[in-house]
Amino acid sequence: MDITGVKSDDIQILVADESHERYVDIILQTIEDAAKVRGTGIAKRTHEYVANKMREAKAVIALAPQPDGGEARFAGFSYIETWGNKQYVTTSGLIVHPDFRGLGIAKRIKDVTFSLARIRWPHAKIFSLTSGKAVMKMNTQLGYLPVTFDDLTDDEAFWKGCEGCVNVDVLRERHRKFCICTAMLFDPEEHLPAKIPQDVIDRINRLDGRIINSQEFRD
Repeated sequence: MDITGVKSDDIQILVADESHERYVDIILQTIEDAAKVRGTGIAKRTHEYVANKMREAKAVIALAPQPDGGEARFAGFSYIETWGNKQYVTTSGLIVHPDFRGLGIAKRIKDVTFSLARIRWPHAKIFSLTSGKAVMKMNTQLGYLPVTFDDLTDDEAFWKGCEGCVNVDVLRERHRKFCICTAMLFDPEEHLPAKIPQDVIDRINRLDGRIINSQEFRD
């Protein structure tokens, strides 16, 4: 696709909902294709798994307008997972469609998923395992710090996700103490509250059945 004239500001970054389920299959295919190019494995996710993340306001999607005004195109995606009885959170599956790379979309998605995670689980530690330089840079800008693997969740469900990685033997041989990836952690106790749009706060209040202070978190 020729994206001449498409600017980052033309692309919407939205907290996904059920109306975006029609994009799930292309999201999964884009994630799989990117993993093949990198030569790494991925934690396999089903259509229903990702669709549920959208319904539960635990996913962020980027959509690009069509020149002819038709249905918007998928441009990027990420979702949130919780571990260890919600004491730890990860923002996962960050992907930008090849047609829209180089527009700064990844950082915009990362910023929104990060803020969303902080709103949903304000006391949880947010962590990342990555070997990507760009992700490490974004994490650093958000306040993540490098840590040892011992500082991460011991939730077996999280570590099972590493089984699909080509480097899983390294992780096993090191008794899950370190691997090729760098561990990074954001501790909410060391930072000010996040900001996120009011309509998303209202939606979270409906889903979670609790009242979030809209003034404190207003964008």
